[in-house]
Amino acid sequence: MQVMINTEYIKLDQLIKLSGMVQTGGFAKQIIADGMVKLNGNYELQRGKKIRPGDLIEIEIRDESDKIVEKHTIEVVFGQEE
Repeated sequence: MQVMINTEYIKLDQLIKLSGMVQTGGFAKQIIADGMVKLNGNYELQRGKKIRPGDLIEIEIRDESDKIVEKHTIEVVFGQEE
């Protein structure tokens, strides 16, 4: 999935919520804190990390046994709304 931004950057938790993959900002913060989010292939724990066009976010939702039950990818692109 691609998410278009028209600013220099967006914070990681805001991007995840904007993508629609989570219902609340609180859940976005939780999955980041739980180590379920990768930024360009590396686990990212900073919810306020600045995400820029060209960055690739991977979200791996895990169950209680640490098994991946959902996997999503977000590509950040720059664009202007028409």
